[in-house]
Amino acid sequence: MKTIGLIGGMSWESSALYYRIINQEVGRKLGGLHSADILMRSFDFAPIEEMQSQGNWDEAGALLAEAARQLEEAGADMIGLCTNTMHLVASQIETAISVPFIHIARPTAARLREDGFACVGLLGTQFTMEMGFYADILRAEGLDPIVPDIDITNLNAIIYEELCRGIIRDQSRQTYIAAIERLAQRGAEAVILGCTEIGMLIDDAMSPIPTYDTTELHAKALVDLALA
Repeated sequence: MKTIGLIGGMSWESSALYYRIINQEVGRKLGGLHSADILMRSFDFAPIEEMQSQGNWDEAGALLAEAARQLEEAGADMIGLCTNTMHLVASQIETAISVPFIHIARPTAARLREDGFACVGLLGTQFTMEMGFYADILRAEGLDPIVPDIDITNLNAIIYEELCRGIIRDQSRQTYIAAIERLAQRGAEAVILGCTEIGMLIDDAMSPIPTYDTTELHAKALVDLALA
C-alpha cells in the first residue's frame, strides 16, 4: 500500500470526511483490520480564507505547495488537496513535487462520463463557480458545465458561515435544492457538488437530478492509486 498525503483543514469538517471515506474504502477493498497509510497536513483555515477574500492566490499557493513538498519528503507517494476551491493553485503544487497530484475534478469528470452525462451543473464556492479554473478542467475532460444563473452569494455564504462550521440547516438545504432545480431546467443532467462540504447538505435522495460528491470521488481515487 502506498502512502496518501493529504493537505487538509479547508475546512476540517470535509477533511474529516476524507479521512473516514479513505479508511472505509481501504477496509472494504482489503478486509480485516486494514486501514489507510495517511500523512495529513491540516491548516488553520482562517488565514487561508482571508487570502481567498483578498485575492492573495500566489501566497496561498506557495503555502500549499510547501505543504505538499513536506508531505513528499515525509514519505507520501501521492498528494490530494482536500478542497475544491484551492485547486485554483493546483499548478503551484504540482510543480513543487515529483509524486502524483490527484486533481479533484478529474475523477469526478471520469465518473460523469462513464455514466453518460455531458451537461452538468456545477455548485461550489463563488470562486469555483465564477473564476473558470474548475470549469476549464471539466471542459477539457469532455463535459459541458453550467453554473447557477441566480444570485450565488447566498450559496457561498451557506458554505462559509454554516457548512465549514458543521452547521446543517434545512432552510439552506432547500436553497441548494432550488438552485439544482434551476440548473435542471436549463439542461443540467446531473450536478457536481463542487465544494467538499456540500455533500454534508445534499445527496441523491434530496436532489431532482443525480449528484456527484467530489469529496467521495476524490477520496476513492486516492485509494485506487494507493492500492494499485
